[in-house]
Amino acid sequence: MKLLPTEIKRIMRRRKDMTQWSPGLTPVTTFPTHPPGIMDHVNHTWIQSFILVGFTATGTLRLLAFSGTLCIYLLTLAGNLFIIVLVQADSGLSTPMYFFISVLSFLELWYVSTTVPTLLHTLLHGHSPISSAVCFIQLYVFHSLGMTECYLLGVMALDRYFAICHPLHYHALVSRKVQLWLAGTTWMAGFSAALVPASLTVTLPFCSKEVAHYFCDLAPLMRLACVDTSWCAQVHIVVIGMINACNLVLILGLYGGILRAVLKLPSAASRAKAFSTCSSHITVVTLFFGSAFIVYVGPAGSRPEGTDKLIALVYSFLTPFLNPIIYTLPNKEVREAVRRVSQRIRAMLKGP
Repeated sequence: MKLLPTEIKRIMRRRKDMTQWSPGLTPVTTFPTHPPGIMDHVNHTWIQSFILVGFTATGTLRLLAFSGTLCIYLLTLAGNLFIIVLVQADSGLSTPMYFFISVLSFLELWYVSTTVPTLLHTLLHGHSPISSAVCFIQLYVFHSLGMTECYLLGVMALDRYFAICHPLHYHALVSRKVQLWLAGTTWMAGFSAALVPASLTVTLPFCSKEVAHYFCDLAPLMRLACVDTSWCAQVHIVVIGMINACNLVLILGLYGGILRAVLKLPSAASRAKAFSTCSSHITVVTLFFGSAFIVYVGPAGSRPEGTDKLIALVYSFLTPFLNPIIYTLPNKEVREAVRRVSQRIRAMLKGP
């Protein structure tokens, strides 16, 4: 039986109503066929997870890299825990400076533990899957802790300024109540500021799953987006750059005042002691802000993708490892506190 031309046209119209045609693609039904997730605007698929590429290593080199990273990670945890326990155990370290150092050590425990486990997993197993939810939580927590450290380094510079420039009023200016308030404010400010870049990144549509990094960071994730992310990058630079720049300007201004006060001290011994007190903090500030500015404020397009991973090792892994060494080895007060605590422990073990 032959179909009339009018009937053929009617059938074709019905088929068009049932499907939507896109140029160069197969018909796509109008009904959603995927569970909620992150939508890829190009392939119309839902990304439920990402793949962390990490560092490329094979055979013996992979085992050596994994073993070395694990050892440094455990030493980092032990060193920062050691500082926290020592400050609490010895009354000679019950000053604002050591309180803030112990807060920094507590922060570093969480900071390094946010990224190193995924680094270890990628070193041992190669490409590692990570769910989109865990990925974005890692992104937010990492940047929250990073911004908290940025604020905390500024507070520590303020503490050094009061100690050297206003020694007679130091304990009144930085009382226990003020210490707790400053420490709490840095954490609240850091976790609040990180909401902006993290929220913008979460809302991006992604076209690929492979993150060219060992953890979920801003730049590697934005490279996977299906849309132009230049506006998003500009917002990140403004938020992160302004926070880093303001704290760095504050630190430089405070150390300018400290330098003027130190140069007025009558004895060389007093000047040397003041400089040694500040040298540890200046070293940490240089490592942290230097690497952070290169990654988050510098032009990302001019750097190879692998460069971000190497620089990230400095502020996310190397700095937390070096902080206990920087703050303890050159510090005579810390060495004396270790000696006193060791004597007390030996006396307890010997018994009455």
